[in-house]
Amino acid sequence: MGSGQVTSSEPFDFQGKHVTVAGLGVSGVPAAKVLHGLGARVTVVNDGADERARAQAAELETLGITVRLGDGDSLPEGTELIVTAPGWKPDKPLFGAAERAGVPVWGDVELAWRLRGPDAAPWLAVTGTNGKTTTVQMLASILKAAGLRTAAVGNIGVSLLDAVLGEETYDVLAVELSSYQLHWAPSLRAHSAAVLNLAPDHLDWHGSMEAYAKDKGRIYEGNRVACVYNVADKATEDLVREADVEEGCRAVGFTLGTPAPSQLGVVEGILVDRAFVENRQKNAQELAEVADVRPPAPHNIANALAAAALARAYGVPAKAVRDGLRAFTPDAHRIAHIADVDGVAWVDDSKATNTHAAEASLAAYESIVWIAGGLAKGATFDELVAKSAKRLRAAVLIGADRALIREALARHAPEVPVVDLDRTDTGAMRAAVHEARRLAQAGDTVLLAPACASMDMFADYNKRGDAFADAVRELGSVEG
Repeated sequence: MGSGQVTSSEPFDFQGKHVTVAGLGVSGVPAAKVLHGLGARVTVVNDGADERARAQAAELETLGITVRLGDGDSLPEGTELIVTAPGWKPDKPLFGAAERAGVPVWGDVELAWRLRGPDAAPWLAVTGTNGKTTTVQMLASILKAAGLRTAAVGNIGVSLLDAVLGEETYDVLAVELSSYQLHWAPSLRAHSAAVLNLAPDHLDWHGSMEAYAKDKGRIYEGNRVACVYNVADKATEDLVREADVEEGCRAVGFTLGTPAPSQLGVVEGILVDRAFVENRQKNAQELAEVADVRPPAPHNIANALAAAALARAYGVPAKAVRDGLRAFTPDAHRIAHIADVDGVAWVDDSKATNTHAAEASLAAYESIVWIAGGLAKGATFDELVAKSAKRLRAAVLIGADRALIREALARHAPEVPVVDLDRTDTGAMRAAVHEARRLAQAGDTVLLAPACASMDMFADYNKRGDAFADAVRELGSVEG
């Protein structure tokens, strides 16, 4: 963990500057409007020219903003700055041209950071392969319980540009940041930040696991108070060691075990803090009970500890951690208990769209009928199945890439019964639920944790989870 005084970037005068916005959509349109309002001469370039893009272009052109549809590769003449949508890959020809011309590239997060006022709210920032949204929502709930004006922003809820430029004032912001956003945010300097975990994801965008990890690690650059890492995931601690932070910034770990000094952890069902207390060698502060975390699955307790660490780094009292966790309600399709039917629990974790998330979900239950499958996105399933095999009573497989999971089960859990549903119609989830009911016994959990994306069969993971919940409720004789 290097140290050195890191200062925020100088203000940028946009008046009369030629700024190219790369990409329409969720971040591009507001960025173009903001830049235009600041006096910049804005050109928007966009790969596609579909109906939505044409409608967005028409709206921007009425403001006097130039839009070039179907041309996202060439650098408009005179460009002095590019502001890009986070999803645009770094290997785009546009960015190569910008590099050759010495033109800087910012993302929407970098733009928001540069536009903050002198008295702007500090950022408590969260990234990681899984758990970001839940952790940021928990953090916002804790900050609100402490009486602070805050919002969950970034890759979630309120856009950062709106939070920074809007009329509402905040004491502190809980900020979710993706690896894409961090890649394009070179001057971001958070008050404190956390990397929850690291597992292979978005490698087609980043090019390698090393590049992915490096972009995640940018969140620690210039931290003032605490770099929060996962004790069980050494890669996150390595990123802290490599970060250049302000003098006095501390590494703070979170663990599901008994915490060492400068860590938060769990002791006999109690979440405790040995980082933000006097005499860390001898003292610990009780924060909350495991039962205050909903649901109390291991990976969700880890999320709560990370949120608590960031809140404590900001000076929040222990009581607010407990009250904030109690007040928090998780989003749908995140290990959501749907019903108990004939002694079997039915749980929807459709949000488990990759193997890392599914592994955490499977670890929360002892005897599982697992519903899995979908679009693998290049993932392999051997490690997931090997780690989870002892918990599986049976598996029901759906989706385009279910054979990959079936083959991993044959290799690492050959005794587990497998039902392979070769159908992708709208009734496939109902069929999966009926097969799971046939296989489950009292005391089991039927768990939808697909470990895959949903787009082969459903519009998104929400629709997949809804189809599961609807089918469960149709089973009848539902208790609770």
